[in-house]
Amino acid sequence: MPIKILIIAAFIAIVISLGSALFHIVKHKDDEDSKKAAKALTVRIGVSLGVFILLFIAFATGLIQPHGIGLRMHGSPAASAANPPKP
Repeated sequence: MPIKILIIAAFIAIVISLGSALFHIVKHKDDEDSKKAAKALTVRIGVSLGVFILLFIAFATGLIQPHGIGLRMHGSPAASAANPPKP
């Protein structure tokens, strides 16, 4: 459960960073606003990369499990029983 809370917090941080960049782009009075927008977008990229790595590690270590489409892709016995092959 803590991993899911961490992922949700990271997604909220991404949205806040995008909002900050949008504010500085729209305001755009001087060069300082451009630098702030670039920094906000850099933070967003860093957080997004961190979330991707965190999800990859969590899946590889078994902290999170696939469900739905991801479960069917890995050919789990439960998914196969629920969706038998069609003749």
